[in-house]
Amino acid sequence: MARKGRGFDLVRLFGALADPTRLRLLNLMRGREVCVCYFVEILQQSQPKVSRHLAYLRNAGVVSARREGKWMHYRIEMPKDAGGAAVLAGVLGALEDMPEMRSDLARLGRACCQPAKFVALEGAPMPLKVSARPER
Repeated sequence: MARKGRGFDLVRLFGALADPTRLRLLNLMRGREVCVCYFVEILQQSQPKVSRHLAYLRNAGVVSARREGKWMHYRIEMPKDAGGAAVLAGVLGALEDMPEMRSDLARLGRACCQPAKFVALEGAPMPLKVSARPER
């Protein structure tokens, strides 16, 4: 759900999905919770830029965040609105067939298995698998 006090906003969802970087972020979060440091490393973009895109996704109500010490973890939050959930599920399914998205997932897999090769990830928590509907 989007921020408290507002109902679900389909226009805001489409705006969130209209950016290649945000689609790449969603792709990396499919089925897992990921620390920002992995996004920065995989996407080769600055932390402030990645954080702005994550904030946009949070404001659209499709991503939630959790702090663990100095680490921020993000995961997909399916909208409670049936239409919004169907749109997001369709987009996530379409991302599976895109070569760039598969490449990002392969880089994430290598980073998780060999974090020592990625200096920026030293000491970073590993991405966690998440259930389809996280508990609150």
